[in-house]
Amino acid sequence: MAELSQGAEGLCSVPALLTRNMTRCGDKPAYREKEYGIWQSWTWAETAQEIEALALGLLNLGVNEGDFIAIIGRNRPYLYWSMVAAQSVGAVPVPLYQDAVAEEMQYVLAHCGARFVIVADQEQVDKVIEVQEDLHQFEHMIYLDPRGLRKYDHAHLHQFSKVQEQGRAAREEFIKELDRRRDKLTYDDTCVMLYTSGTTGKPKGVVLSNRNIIETAKNSSEFDHLRAGDEVLAYLPMAWVGDFIFSIGQAYWTGFCVNCPESPETMMTDLREIAPSYYFAPPRVFETQLTQIMIRMEDASAPKRRIFRHFMDHASKVGPKILDGESVGLFDRLWYAVGEFMVYGPLKDTLGFSRVRVGYTAGEAIGPEIFDFYRSLGINLKQLYGQTEASVFITQQPDGEVRSDTVGVPSPGVEIRIAENGEVFYRSPGTFVEYYKNAESTADTKDPEGWVATGDAGFFEPDTGHLRIIDRAKDVGKMADGALFAPKYVENKLKFYPNILEAVVFGAGRDRCCAFINIDLSAVGNWAERNNIAYASYQELAGHPKVLEMIQSHVEETNESVAQDEMLSGCQVHRFLVLHKELDPDDGELTRTRKVRRKLIGEKFADLVDALYDGSDSIYTETEVTYEDGRKGKIKATLEIRDAKVVPVAPQAVAAE
Repeated sequence: MAELSQGAEGLCSVPALLTRNMTRCGDKPAYREKEYGIWQSWTWAETAQEIEALALGLLNLGVNEGDFIAIIGRNRPYLYWSMVAAQSVGAVPVPLYQDAVAEEMQYVLAHCGARFVIVADQEQVDKVIEVQEDLHQFEHMIYLDPRGLRKYDHAHLHQFSKVQEQGRAAREEFIKELDRRRDKLTYDDTCVMLYTSGTTGKPKGVVLSNRNIIETAKNSSEFDHLRAGDEVLAYLPMAWVGDFIFSIGQAYWTGFCVNCPESPETMMTDLREIAPSYYFAPPRVFETQLTQIMIRMEDASAPKRRIFRHFMDHASKVGPKILDGESVGLFDRLWYAVGEFMVYGPLKDTLGFSRVRVGYTAGEAIGPEIFDFYRSLGINLKQLYGQTEASVFITQQPDGEVRSDTVGVPSPGVEIRIAENGEVFYRSPGTFVEYYKNAESTADTKDPEGWVATGDAGFFEPDTGHLRIIDRAKDVGKMADGALFAPKYVENKLKFYPNILEAVVFGAGRDRCCAFINIDLSAVGNWAERNNIAYASYQELAGHPKVLEMIQSHVEETNESVAQDEMLSGCQVHRFLVLHKELDPDDGELTRTRKVRRKLIGEKFADLVDALYDGSDSIYTETEVTYEDGRKGKIKATLEIRDAKVVPVAPQAVAAE
């Protein structure tokens, strides 16, 4: 391999990879997008032309080297091109979450000092205009979709296609400067700046270099044998590091095709049409898909339900073994083949997973039952462990060594060590450069030798060398009796049930665990219709006695499962309540990547937590909520608190270590 200072194979930037792909596979598809129900396609050669035209247009607008260019919108080829065009002119792309409210965008835009913003449509234009008076360095905004913007003041507002047209017209004037800027890019120049989700405070700007992205893309692609013929569906937030490494890093390294769905509403349809060979989804997506499967089966006829359950029981026994190449009896293989014809194959076609060769989930732990369900179908679903600060990859699961309770072995080039307190540390070529304008946090997270503190607690299994993550280090604690407390472990088991969307478990320092539950409105609503239960709102359905009985049965089944783990059996849920509202990023209860802000929830609903522990049977509460149009309001409710049956635990299972 070439010296790292020169880049892998001498390629030291994403624009350099683009040039290589244009030469090697210029006639192969690089991007597809579905618009108005029709798939449109761009080859690598056409992509290079589109990016060059935009880069020239940015030079024409006055973009300087080192400028920050914010990019806001759903997954579209044009916005991916915007990131590479920004890199081509020596600027730094900063993708933002498109569903962020104006106030959240204001913080990021002001913090990075973006002079230019590229947005998808009128909605994003309006958000930026709302806060532009507080953005002292902001100068120009470029929009993709012109609908609704004809009468806006266009003094500093530009249409994307017009910027490209102006770039093409001024090619002779700016092409030498563009070539100069592209050619001078080095492995240590900034490739992208991505903001953390901010579970414990304000988001931090994670600076990732070309070295971080390209080395990580190269190593991870080789690990899973990714190739130019692979297809991916780009549907996750562009501001998330996973989407950047898959849809930019690995896509440009391998030359595979990135497919953009028409809208979030058509994503599942588009997924089926593309049938990607390489697929990634956070646990919530797999949970939602499983929920939809279970809902459909409940609506099916009795014979179909029996056939489905019979073959799924067989799949759970032999499917993962067949997938991993283990020895399976001839009859079991034949019966699995019958199941493939009758159940597994049609189900994978419906999900869009008929061609998945490599599938990944990450972001948070996935419930073992959910994970095993997909692998039993013959889907090569694996877990990876990563962070924004690592350019995603810290560990990966090799084929044939995939398990639901570990996150695999160190990714190529990654070193991992476990501190005395159990916290996981790593260093790698993907280790971030710094937190922008935050030297103190950088020093707290990364030491002078490059070791990064993950904030997660875990350990290596001595017999396999696989890493097991227990929970966030700050969340792992002890119960009052010394038993280990790991809330995420229990929450993931609860979320295996299609009727439970979210769970938040409390118990650190206390004598028992208690939980908040969010019902899944789609699944529980469907169940209510089948059982002739009328309801007018989420709140009314969440408080219905029969719904509470159903959730109680799920909690008690979860307790039976938790009790089987000697180390964590003290985490059984003794009491619970079903929340009167869904936890929502707009209310600050979840991050934009839908991670629970546990501390904030505990503080915001302190009255409910107290009621769980003081023996109350019910609690009256008032909660402020944010509506879709930004207005604030209050919802009032009296919540029933229920006791759940727990399994007696042997004394040695909870003894303090």
